[in-house]
Amino acid sequence: MASSDVDVAIIGGGAAGVAAARALHDAGLRCLIVEARPRLGGRAFTVTDPSGFAIDLGCGWLHSADRNPWSDIATSQGRTIDKTPPPWARSTLTYGFSAEEQRDFRKAAHGFYQRMDQAEQHPDRPASALLEPGNRWNNLIVAVNTFVAGAELPNVSAYDLARYEDSGVDWRVKEGYGTLISSHAAGVPVALGSPVHRIDHSGLRVRIETATGAITADQAVIAVPTSILSDENFFTPALPEKVGAALGLPLGLDDKLFLSLDHAEEFEPESRLFGRTDRIGTGAYQFRPFGRPQIECYFGGTLAHQLEAEGEAAFFDFASSELTGAIGSGFAKRIKPIRVHRWGADRFARGSYSYARPGKADERAVLAQSVNDRLFFAGEACSRADYSTAHGAFFTGLAAANQVLAIRRRTTAR
Repeated sequence: MASSDVDVAIIGGGAAGVAAARALHDAGLRCLIVEARPRLGGRAFTVTDPSGFAIDLGCGWLHSADRNPWSDIATSQGRTIDKTPPPWARSTLTYGFSAEEQRDFRKAAHGFYQRMDQAEQHPDRPASALLEPGNRWNNLIVAVNTFVAGAELPNVSAYDLARYEDSGVDWRVKEGYGTLISSHAAGVPVALGSPVHRIDHSGLRVRIETATGAITADQAVIAVPTSILSDENFFTPALPEKVGAALGLPLGLDDKLFLSLDHAEEFEPESRLFGRTDRIGTGAYQFRPFGRPQIECYFGGTLAHQLEAEGEAAFFDFASSELTGAIGSGFAKRIKPIRVHRWGADRFARGSYSYARPGKADERAVLAQSVNDRLFFAGEACSRADYSTAHGAFFTGLAAANQVLAIRRRTTAR
């Protein structure tokens, strides 16, 4: 482990923690990223497949790329940015989903999001209340929103969905979003493989108890998921308001499965289809991401939980069943599993990204509040309008770092 006596400890080496640490380190402070995993990146996780392609098992899109700070960082790192429009910005493949049906679906979805824009004119309620009763496309609208929130609309705050801001510009990094984020911490001291058991802020300095020893710091930036913060024993003295906020902002679940695809040239690069259009529990399948001979499969909400419970093989079995049902039984011979990551089973994540329960959207501000100028909080769940994204995490990490720096300047000036 690096020095156990530092100015600022950053708990969590995901996008928020890396952003905070980069700013603090560059300002000349002795800081340390304390990360439970043997790698940085958190829920941004790039691996190399057997063909040598970088695949993102966690976040993969530079959402709102025209205002996303990771876009400029990618450029500064010399990364390859792919600006091909995303598959959801174009028509879906017509297997079991005709062009006319797609027009009807887009009309229904547009109406839903128009009503969502007006959500804060009424008391908060489940986002499902904004569906048009009896509309044939409601199940597919809910399915799509499990990819957005990781949970079904009856469990999600209408206010929270309405507050999400997206410029509609979506790019990708060919070398991987996880590679981009972890590389941004170059030169910053890091303690990997150091799960934090408790943060004791009762004394003159903050004491961080980890599996590899204790660390003391003047201040700490806490950049871990709400699934960790909801543990009432994580802080000493306890911080019940943080636990309450975290419980109101649980992590939804979205998982990816990558498949190899024989005779991939049959499909247009970046094309997509839904496994089923008549049910909520369905996958979204992106054909030839980056033009590669692959299919990126996406599963959300209750379906993802069910597949995780059945084991990794269940993801391939489900995808194969949906794809052959749409394209034909012979298609099964053309696909093989490459890699899946179960984020719910990942003990340092326990989910994918946060959503607000009905009536809990304002808990994001509660979660982001500092405690006694010593504990500072960051992460996508702290963001009012950019939650669930790596750039939302970045902004909150930078905000926490700036708070630390401002307090230290005031203390030094006395």
